[in-house]
Amino acid sequence: MAPNRRRLPPLAILALLVPLPAAAAGADPVTAVVLALAVILAAAKLCGELAVRLGQPAVLGELLAGVALGNLGLLGFGGLEFLKTDPTVDMLARLGVVILLFEVGLESTLRDMARVGPSALLAAVLGIVAPFGLGWAVGAWLVPAAGSYVHAFLGATLAATSVGITARVLQDLGRSQTAEARIILGAAVIDDILGLVVLAVVSGVIGAVDGGNPLSWTSIALIVGEALGFLLLALFLGVFFVPPTFRGAARFRGKWTLLTLGLALAFLFSWLAGLMGLAPIIGAFAAGLVLEPAHFEPFTGRGERSLEHLVHPISAFLVPVFFVVTGMNTDLRSFAGAGVPVLAAALTVAGILGKLASGLGVVQRGADRLIVAIGMVPRGEVGLIFAGVGLTLTLGGKAVLDAGTYAALVILVIVTTLVTPPALRWSLGRRRPGGPPPPGSSPAAAP
Repeated sequence: MAPNRRRLPPLAILALLVPLPAAAAGADPVTAVVLALAVILAAAKLCGELAVRLGQPAVLGELLAGVALGNLGLLGFGGLEFLKTDPTVDMLARLGVVILLFEVGLESTLRDMARVGPSALLAAVLGIVAPFGLGWAVGAWLVPAAGSYVHAFLGATLAATSVGITARVLQDLGRSQTAEARIILGAAVIDDILGLVVLAVVSGVIGAVDGGNPLSWTSIALIVGEALGFLLLALFLGVFFVPPTFRGAARFRGKWTLLTLGLALAFLFSWLAGLMGLAPIIGAFAAGLVLEPAHFEPFTGRGERSLEHLVHPISAFLVPVFFVVTGMNTDLRSFAGAGVPVLAAALTVAGILGKLASGLGVVQRGADRLIVAIGMVPRGEVGLIFAGVGLTLTLGGKAVLDAGTYAALVILVIVTTLVTPPALRWSLGRRRPGGPPPPGSSPAAAP
């Protein structure tokens, strides 16, 4: 009779293996990194798939995967704690967000900005101003001791919008060509630019104060000028230098020239943004924004894929790393802190109401204000990017966002991401395509 051999459960095996890369003397440094990537990517894919099956965006599953991995210590399993402090994993996450903003920029072009009507412009402006003011007010009310700079950063984070979630719902329902969809997508382009400018200004002000520079209206104007100046510089380079550069590179016979050149441009713009004291993600977004489909024609005309398709496999690798690492920074114990649940609830309500105000800017004939307003609500990956920046900024030797405030912002992102798809489906169901506008539509809708 064969001896009775007890099999170790998978979690116990993992517990034995995980500490080895960090503890083994003389081990190749890449050992810990490849294990970290294996765990992160597997968790991101599994949780992302579960989220999709539940009718939610994959980014939500990836974020929650990070929250789970980062809090396994609460269950007595500390084998994955090194994921939070590994500098290489942190650098890969930072590259992931650069690639993500480059992709966001590629999806929007300067021509899109030129085509947007007054409804999209007004909706975008209101969708920035209202949540910024409400976020600042909530911070001043519930965390007055944090100071006005932290309150301003809360406002900047609430100003973010992730329209990708809305676009997916509209596409699934066959309503992506409606007037409301065009207004939402047009407003999203402007919202991204204005939101990043606000982030750049707030981050620049906090960085200047932390560096010992006195704050004045002159210094604020200088930071605003740097942000706008960089965008103008990106526009200039995009108009006069990018087209001939891509045409010349099209003569190369080697493979992957378009991808290499596109990534080089994204990294160059990111470096220029950092050189001007701005967040590198602003440079990556600007690089994607100035690239037009016409720039790719010498490559696509001979059968190659567009740059968006070529970048996607890289983003599929790096972007989930960013979301998982972002989730891992959420310490569930911070929710037990005094006032954190109240702060999370208040920021969520302020974030939703602030974006609903964007519907007041809809003046286009026949457009439904409520659909546009709900479409601007989700924060998704953009809100996580803004919150992540807050973890890297310091003020007086401390991170701008403490664990409790960061956790409250993560709750805001999760709730606004969860409520938008069903709310949007409900609002779209109020009228049939081509039917009469329901009450609450733009006053100009009546014939």
